[in-house]
Amino acid sequence: MHIEVSNLNKHFGDFHAVKDVNFEIEKGHLIGLLGPSGGGKTSILRMLAGLENLDSGEIRFHGELVNELPPQERGIGFVFQNYALFKHMTVFENIAFGLKVKKMPKTKVMERVMELVELTGLKGFEKRYPHQLSGGQRQRVAFARALAPEPQLLLLDEPFAAIDAKIRQELRTWLRDLIERVGITSIFVTHDQDEAIEVADEIMIINHGRVEQKGTPWDIYKEPKTPFVATFIGESTVIEDASKLKGFEKAGKILGTRALIRPEYIEVGHDNEFILMSATEEGIIRHLHFRGSEWLVEVEVVGHKLNTYRSLEKETLRIGEKVRVLVHRAYLFNDEQSWIMENKLKEDPMPIMI
Repeated sequence: MHIEVSNLNKHFGDFHAVKDVNFEIEKGHLIGLLGPSGGGKTSILRMLAGLENLDSGEIRFHGELVNELPPQERGIGFVFQNYALFKHMTVFENIAFGLKVKKMPKTKVMERVMELVELTGLKGFEKRYPHQLSGGQRQRVAFARALAPEPQLLLLDEPFAAIDAKIRQELRTWLRDLIERVGITSIFVTHDQDEAIEVADEIMIINHGRVEQKGTPWDIYKEPKTPFVATFIGESTVIEDASKLKGFEKAGKILGTRALIRPEYIEVGHDNEFILMSATEEGIIRHLHFRGSEWLVEVEVVGHKLNTYRSLEKETLRIGEKVRVLVHRAYLFNDEQSWIMENKLKEDPMPIMI
């Protein structure tokens, strides 16, 4: 299903929850709505589902206006974060519920339910009740029930929020594979960056009811279009005055300019690890955090505390040790514009506008 949303608005009393939202989603794509709590993600999802009325704007499915269409006629499946399974029904009965409502023949119901039981890895659990299942198994039942009527659009509201971290990681991969096999257009809400980056074809960053940016996870990370996106995505440090850093003396020329520096923009180590020593400056290791595959290093440079990564293959640093630090680039922004600035002692001294 191709989705087109134009000038979507929603108020709850005096609160403007969704503000002139516009986007398109291609058929078969898996889209993540990512942003802070209260940003408008779930409101957008519920308006697509027909569970909330919109104040103004248009929602079109395959070119057809569905603003006034009731939820049951929109061809959607909805998965809630709290599963919303029927406690008095078995796994089989939960999955079959929507098919029975549609008065599908019993033989067809049996075929479709068993197909989904196999697809979602629930074979052998058909006669169990929700309380006899793990959190991950209950969520799989919720997915199967949503998919049973063969919807054209699958909507998921923080589908892994109620599941522990280990199972959540496993279900991300499972969901990605499931959506690819089924080939259904899907939209899921999350505030978990890792979840969105790992699962989605594209991400829409939602903040204060607006779409800040839409694109692939890589494009959004590499080229954030707004200061909010830059600060929201990744493990970054924001500093007020980057002009104190070596090679970034011009960064403070525009009043109110701040700098966001991502961990991968920084190298830290000993003298013999750098070819271009003239672009480095002295720093002091303040903290070291073991991350399993690498170290997260907090280093203080000219009064700024910056975070970077260091490979386990390299010599281990020590807290309080003096090191050399090379900042390759910084993302600069103010209220009017944003741009990437390279270290002038290392590469082109002119900022690259984005």
